[in-house]
Amino acid sequence: MNPTVQVTDIQRPELIPPNQANKVLLHSCCAPCSGEVMEAMLAAGIDYTIYFYNPNIHPKKEYEIRKDENKAFAEKFNIPFVDADYDMDNWFERAKGMEFEPERGIRCTMCFDMRLERTALYAFENGFPVFTTSLGISRWKNMQQVNSCGMRAAEKYPEITYWDYNWRKGGGSQRMVEISKREQFYQQEYCGCIYSLRDSNNWRREHGRETIKIGTKFYGIEEV
Repeated sequence: MNPTVQVTDIQRPELIPPNQANKVLLHSCCAPCSGEVMEAMLAAGIDYTIYFYNPNIHPKKEYEIRKDENKAFAEKFNIPFVDADYDMDNWFERAKGMEFEPERGIRCTMCFDMRLERTALYAFENGFPVFTTSLGISRWKNMQQVNSCGMRAAEKYPEITYWDYNWRKGGGSQRMVEISKREQFYQQEYCGCIYSLRDSNNWRREHGRETIKIGTKFYGIEEV
């Protein structure tokens, strides 16, 4: 850990990985969602690695902003960061027929399955007995849906366990926002996929609001 970085004071004595595992693979979707999870695990002395696999994020500019910010935050703490492939063609292939499904519907289940299946495979191939994800900390996500996908991914490998810890509890969701403001993280205005961007912009137009401008809004910084 970088001694110049101040870790948020987090009291979570129960934060122990399943089977008291000695290391954890953390699937991260972005810095705002993973910031609290990262700092909580650091405070608990957990050895972990970030796994960034999010082929759902579009367009490419949005993907690069989220990835680079997450990577930079991990480097501040000397946390290993695995930059997985931007497998967008595979994602679009799997999303066929689900283009107009609502948020939290079957398209999201497919998306979580895809990302966590790849995370589980990496954990299995690289000696991580436990993996988890930051996806469930966001209030925009269905935590049960996320955790069901994680459990399903882990079932393929008896040697590994999915950690379904509730990262929202104990003020986790609030600290997620506090850390985002402290670090002035990029403030994402849609889930990530091109269909989420489409639907978010349609809602904005219907309500007389400007459409989303990628790369312009940040936590803790007033828009000009």
